[in-house]
Amino acid sequence: MSDVTAIPEGRELVSAANRDAPRGGLLIAIPAFNEAQSLPGTLAELAACLPGCDVVVVSDGSRDATASVARSTGAAVLELPFNLGIGGALRTAFQYAVLRGYDCAVQFDADGQHDPREITKLVAGLDRGLDLVIGSRFASGGEVTYPISATRLRSMGVLRNLVKALVGETFTDTTSGFRAFSRPMLEYFAETYPVEYLDSVEALVLACNAGFAAGEVPVRIRSRSHGAPSTRRVRLAYYYLRLLVVMATSVRRRRRWRRQAST
Repeated sequence: MSDVTAIPEGRELVSAANRDAPRGGLLIAIPAFNEAQSLPGTLAELAACLPGCDVVVVSDGSRDATASVARSTGAAVLELPFNLGIGGALRTAFQYAVLRGYDCAVQFDADGQHDPREITKLVAGLDRGLDLVIGSRFASGGEVTYPISATRLRSMGVLRNLVKALVGETFTDTTSGFRAFSRPMLEYFAETYPVEYLDSVEALVLACNAGFAAGEVPVRIRSRSHGAPSTRRVRLAYYYLRLLVVMATSVRRRRRWRRQAST
C-alpha cells in the first residue's frame, strides 16, 4: 500500500501522484491521534484476521510516532498537519476511499477496542442492503468489557431518544465508532461528514434523513490497549450540551416543517 499525505483543503486531500487505478473491495479506515503505542498490536491483529486487507491510517496531527509506526506495517498513511478531531480525520479517510474506488469501508479504532473478527458482521450488513452498519455494544448479543459510568449511560439514553425523535428509528448505540459504510454512503460522507466531536450521532441522523438505510449488528467492544480517552470530563460535557442543543433545534424545525406541510 502506498504512502499518502493528506492536505485538509477542499477536496484535494490525496496528492495527485497517488491517485492510481481504483482498488475496489474493502478499506479499513483508522483515525489516530497519538496512538503510536496502540497501533502495532491493532495493525498486527488486523493483518492476522484479514490478511491482505487494505488499511489507511489517518494521523490526525499526531505529535508522536503514529505515522511512522503505521507506515512501517505497510498501511497507507494520511498525515494531517494539525488535529482536526475524529470527524475531520474520518472525512479525510472517506475522500481517500472514494478517490481510490473502494466498494466499502469500515471505521476501526486505533486503540484496540474493536475486535477485527467482528468486521465480517458489519460487512454482512452491507451485503444485506444497508448503507450504514453500526456495531452495537448494547444490542442483543453485544458486549462491552469495560465499565461505563451511570452518568454516561444516562447521556447515551438521552441521545438515543433524540435520534429516535429525529429519524423515527431506534438505535441502541448511537455513539459507537465501529461502523461499516457502503460506496454511496462513502460518497455522501466524503462531503458532509460532521467534524465536531460526537460526530457519530450527527452522522447517523444525516444518513437516515438523507434516505440511506442504517442498521445495527451486535459486537463486543474491549478496553483500550494503551493510553486513555483524550476528551476530558468538562470538555465532554460541553460537547454533549452542544449536540443536545443542535439536535433539539433540529427536532423543533422538523416538527414545524411538518405542521406547515400539512396545512
